[in-house]
Amino acid sequence: MAKKVVIDPGHGGEDPGASANGIVEKDYTLLISKYMADRLTELGIDNALTRDSDVTLDSTTRPKTAQSLFGTGNDVILVSNHINAGGGDGAEIIYALRNSDNLSSKIASEFIKSGQNVRKYYQRRLPSNSSKDYYYMLRETPNNESIIVEYGFLDSTGDDVSQIKNNWQNLAEAVVRALADYIGVAYIPPEGLEEIDDNIYIVKKGDTLYGIANKYGISVDELKAINNLTSNDLSVGQVLKIPEIIEDDVLNENIYIVKSGDTLYSIANKYGMSVQELKDLNKLTNNTLSIGQQLVVSEANAGTLDTYTVKAGDTLYSIANKYGLTVNELKQLNNLTSDILSIGQVLNISNSNTSLPSNTYIVKSGDSLYSIAKKYGITVDALKSANGKTSNLLSIGEILVIPPTTTTTRTYTVKAGDSLWKIATNYGVSVNALKQANGLSSDLLSIGQVLVIP
Repeated sequence: MAKKVVIDPGHGGEDPGASANGIVEKDYTLLISKYMADRLTELGIDNALTRDSDVTLDSTTRPKTAQSLFGTGNDVILVSNHINAGGGDGAEIIYALRNSDNLSSKIASEFIKSGQNVRKYYQRRLPSNSSKDYYYMLRETPNNESIIVEYGFLDSTGDDVSQIKNNWQNLAEAVVRALADYIGVAYIPPEGLEEIDDNIYIVKKGDTLYGIANKYGISVDELKAINNLTSNDLSVGQVLKIPEIIEDDVLNENIYIVKSGDTLYSIANKYGMSVQELKDLNKLTNNTLSIGQQLVVSEANAGTLDTYTVKAGDTLYSIANKYGLTVNELKQLNNLTSDILSIGQVLNISNSNTSLPSNTYIVKSGDSLYSIAKKYGITVDALKSANGKTSNLLSIGEILVIPPTTTTTRTYTVKAGDSLWKIATNYGVSVNALKQANGLSSDLLSIGQVLVIP
């Protein structure tokens, strides 16, 4: 007999649940539950909601409503959605004493793959009668396979607040994947998800972290880091963020960045010059090279290498030595009063350096078009247009023109299937910026609603 799913949005109506950091539990549990119901329907899994609007269900009515939908059999899975409070961090899943931990463990695994840490999945007994469940929603739904899912802490000092506000859709999708796997239904990713962003990848059958990383020219560690992954496990349909690719071996055709194994001879030979010519162009007094060092490789560009971006492990001494300066000269060039450096700090390494116009930006390691556009309150498209770029590739040291912000109001009319996250991503803005521009206090949208795009 095919399993059916009852989805219970915790709290509602006169019972708001917990509230902190702009998150009201009853709003997000409804948002998550309705999304989950739509997705299960798409996968052909029978499901029903205990509430589909902001109504009050007391502790007597709620379990009765749940069991009135598909009955009291063990072919019914009850998922009661909640947002935790109490200052912790991470998701929790509680399963009924009568059931195994199979479903809960699958949900925990999918949460981790979606970037959310899991505190635990467990059972809890009623102190006055240890044979009964502590939580009434598990205790009063006999025979059903009942679980409570706590998606995170709305008063967390960790990343839960951001996970709930900005990643709730992926967390809901993680539960959908677990349910599909547990029930034995083929999982299909949400329609159109692959088109939301060039930097999103949907895991397919046979994929590995190594294969995906290799496809995009990044390391497995980079792929795991951007997705908060702690293991190499993947699931079909899992959504992965792909970092913007930054070409870091050549800043432009006249500047070369030293890589492991390079020598002055190999670089000079590559660019058709002698070692002495290469040394003269770069004012080098010895043959020592450092990985990441920038070298001018064309007379036409000589004298333009006037800045250096601080990397992990750098010291004033190592930088000064690399460019034939004393530490005091380097400090004077940059008006430094101490020897403390910050990763990403840009240092002058030549007296001939002139300040860049205020409407320019020098690309640093880790930058992306999205992060730069967000920093200056513009769209990715506007940034690309101002710099004549047709791709999202950036080079460390590349100088970008920052276009002026426009006062022209952009609007978007909400369509079926839209979410704040999807709209924000399409326009290169953050969810919070989109909500602030429209005075929204929740992530709920209505078809036909007109949004201002900041």
